[in-house]
Amino acid sequence: MFRALADPSRRLLLDRLRGRDGQSLTELTSVLSMTRFGVRKHLHVLEEAGLVTARKVGRERRHYLNPVPIQRVADRWVGRFRHAAGLLADLTDALEATMPTDTTDAATEPGAPPAHVLRTYIRTTPDQLWRAITESEFTLQYFFHSTIESTWEPGTPYTMAIDGDVAIEGEVLEAEAPHRLVQSWRKHWDGEGDDVPTTRVTWEIEAQGSMCLLTVVHDGWSADDHSDTYQQVQGGWPLILSGLKTLLETGQPLAGELSTKPR
Repeated sequence: MFRALADPSRRLLLDRLRGRDGQSLTELTSVLSMTRFGVRKHLHVLEEAGLVTARKVGRERRHYLNPVPIQRVADRWVGRFRHAAGLLADLTDALEATMPTDTTDAATEPGAPPAHVLRTYIRTTPDQLWRAITESEFTLQYFFHSTIESTWEPGTPYTMAIDGDVAIEGEVLEAEAPHRLVQSWRKHWDGEGDDVPTTRVTWEIEAQGSMCLLTVVHDGWSADDHSDTYQQVQGGWPLILSGLKTLLETGQPLAGELSTKPR
């Protein structure tokens, strides 16, 4: 991961994907003064490092920023300083908010509807990972201290609650234990409810030797959606998956943000 981040061209590609996820090779080639082959090589390095996830969307191969490896670094080495770092980050955001912005930024360009695509390897079994996704015994320890309730049959509802208050609700769209789970998703924290758009979360579990490759896709957003909910989800998923990985591999939950309500 550090080798991948050492190259300025690869950092620029990540910046562009942070501005707008789901870009094609053609779109990303326009960012760099090099051939498609050169950009493809850089993207391959980023994929090998787990920092970019590529998925077929229609006829095109789309690329998505995967911040989970960076979150893992923060959890391991920066966690004890997270409060101070967060204050500095808030100050930086406040100062940058007063500066003029570039209206040609990638976030304003047309493209595929936004989606969050995250991927991580976890040393566990598919059955154990499925239980961690669908049982409160586990979600209480890595998913912002929330319980989860459902029969997990297609067409049935599910709810996630924090201290008895519903935070997320939806319907089980597909359930193929222990390999695939698709849910509709609507948030209810911050006092929001029926007026919040419904999106979709897909969990894909693939056994690879003694490990599982977990891919989470959160899509169904409108083409121009960069709402507070979209931003909250973008920041929340890396924390959740990092906490899930730590819990299953060590038996111990991460401390701090994951034991509080989403922000």
